[in-house]
Amino acid sequence: MYGSDRAGDDAERTAFRKTEKKYKLYYENSKSTKKKKQPKQVDLSEVLDFKSISESFNQNVELPPGVVHVNCGFDRPIFGLENSPGFYFFPGALTLDEQCTWIRESLTNFPQPPNRTNHNVIYGPISNLFVAAKEGKVFIEEETSDNGLDSEPSASVSNGDSHRWKFYEEDIARSRGKACKTVPASVLLRKLRWSTLGLQFDWSNRNYAVSLPHNKIPNALCQLAKRMAEPAMPIGEEFWPEAAIVNYFGSGDTLGGHLDDMEADWSKPIVSMSFGCKAIFLLGGKSRQDEPLAMFLRSGDVVLMAGEARECFHGVPRIFTDEENAEITPLELRFSDEDDRCFSDYIRTSRININIRQVF
Repeated sequence: MYGSDRAGDDAERTAFRKTEKKYKLYYENSKSTKKKKQPKQVDLSEVLDFKSISESFNQNVELPPGVVHVNCGFDRPIFGLENSPGFYFFPGALTLDEQCTWIRESLTNFPQPPNRTNHNVIYGPISNLFVAAKEGKVFIEEETSDNGLDSEPSASVSNGDSHRWKFYEEDIARSRGKACKTVPASVLLRKLRWSTLGLQFDWSNRNYAVSLPHNKIPNALCQLAKRMAEPAMPIGEEFWPEAAIVNYFGSGDTLGGHLDDMEADWSKPIVSMSFGCKAIFLLGGKSRQDEPLAMFLRSGDVVLMAGEARECFHGVPRIFTDEENAEITPLELRFSDEDDRCFSDYIRTSRININIRQVF
């Protein structure tokens, strides 16, 4: 799911791949190992900025070539692209309170079993990962006894074999020495790449595994998605959120060019909500050879892709975690209380995306 540099020669030569590499995070070569690595400068002059477009539109109703205003009765401007029917961009659609709510949920509740995450393959389902990371705990693998007795079942997970993983305090992990495998909870949190809500997506077979146990998408998130989906819905129809994928990005992470093509009805939109650090989003065409359009995504922005836009390659080649470009000061201020410091620490160098789909 997440992009990598390992691609065939043909893929490397596509217009989409060239644009990905143009905006991807690279560092300057430094002979000193003591100096902090500095990111290479990148020309952002061609990146579409819907925040600036919205501000200009509110002042003088002017729009740059290729951008259109979508009149659908919302209390703030929504924009589309002449050459991408079915694509909608809502700059600043979500309030600061809404952003904080869904950042909290994405870190504390959405990765909870039976929802699946990228960690399931190696560790099995992990409960309370964010709390464990906040408390500085360590995940330890240990063999179970033949009788299967476990004095702390609530603190462990099983990956289906004779080993179990448990969270322990750091001093206990140190006392175990190198006799068993350990990984800090904070490392697992930083390596959290995705979680799934509602109907669970089977990444191996690239389809929805309707038989897998799952939690329903929270009603508040369903209602928000329904409201946001309205401009892209066929007249007289209602959007039914059935599945959601939550993507977690750290510095240097990318989401390679792809299509979201596993849902039955492409006339229904994917509702995509952005939280945390600013990113660059690429919207291409129906072929990787079509040159994509780059645009900024900020915390609180919402994107819809429906109809023809569902057939377009898209991806995220860059997130900005530096203080100058991340643009998360309002979130940091809102998370400034001692109890919320853990959310501030995380989101300062991260981006979260929730994309919600109607599957059937």
